[in-house]
Amino acid sequence: MSTTFSTTASAAETAHKLTIVNPQSLYDPSAHGYSVSVVAPAGARVAYVSGQGGADDKGAYSPDFSVQVKQSYANLKKVLDALDATPAQVAKLTVYVVDHDPSKLGVLTQNVMEMFGETLPAQTLVPVPKLAIDPMLFEVEAVVILP
Repeated sequence: MSTTFSTTASAAETAHKLTIVNPQSLYDPSAHGYSVSVVAPAGARVAYVSGQGGADDKGAYSPDFSVQVKQSYANLKKVLDALDATPAQVAKLTVYVVDHDPSKLGVLTQNVMEMFGETLPAQTLVPVPKLAIDPMLFEVEAVVILP
């Protein structure tokens, strides 16, 4: 299944929409908050967003995994705003989870669905023993397609 998501948009905006491709011959991952592949339009620019952790605006980290995930996506949204981009322009996410186990998948999926809705980016989850500093439990980096 190949789907291009768009809303009411100008011709210029439509020309820069991502195409989401979830082949019918593979399991549909959308219920888990990601797409198998995303195709950027010709001529688009690419922004690579460094990993955003769950630190609040004072640099503090909650010890709660779900709070850090929510804050990480809020921080990613702030970067998108600075790039004059929207979540619909995110083609790829890589998430890093400290001491990952299946119980964390619900929190991850919920936050991705809240931020991205139906326009789910391709995504890879990497379990790690630790991140840059000890309080970090989660980090998300993004590839953003700009007009």
